[in-house]
Amino acid sequence: MTAKSLATCIFCKIIKGDIPSFKLIENEFSYSFLDIGPLAKGHALVIPKYHAEKLHELPDQYLADALPTAKKIATALGSENYNILQNNGKIAHQEVNHVHFHIIPKPSESDQEGLVIGWPQQKIAKEELEALQKELLGKL
Repeated sequence: MTAKSLATCIFCKIIKGDIPSFKLIENEFSYSFLDIGPLAKGHALVIPKYHAEKLHELPDQYLADALPTAKKIATALGSENYNILQNNGKIAHQEVNHVHFHIIPKPSESDQEGLVIGWPQQKIAKEELEALQKELLGKL
C-alpha cells in the first residue's frame, strides 16, 4: 500500500524532512524521534509513515511495524519502567491528528517524572459485562 501523507500535518512534514527532528529509527513503515516536549528524558514518538488520524484507520502493515519499533526504543532507553501510550481523538488527549505512539520512561516513583495518570474505575454489573461481551463477539 502506498504511503498516504497530508500536507498540513506536522508529523507528515517531519517524515518528509520539512521539519527537523532528533530521528532515532526510520524504515519503510515508521519514523521515530525524540519528543521536544518530553515528560521524561528519552521520551520518544513512533509515527507511521501513513497519515491516519486514528488507530482503526491505519493499514495493518504500518501498525505491525510500530510496536516492534517502540520496543527497540524502550530497550535502548534501558529504563525498567515505561509507558507506551497511543491516544485517539481530541477528548482522548490526542494533540496531533496523526496516529503516534509515545514511549515514556518512568525513571523513578516520583510523580514529577514520566507519565502521571489516574485510573477512575467504574462499577459495572456482571450482567452488563456479559451483554457487552455478546454484542462485541457478534461484531468481531
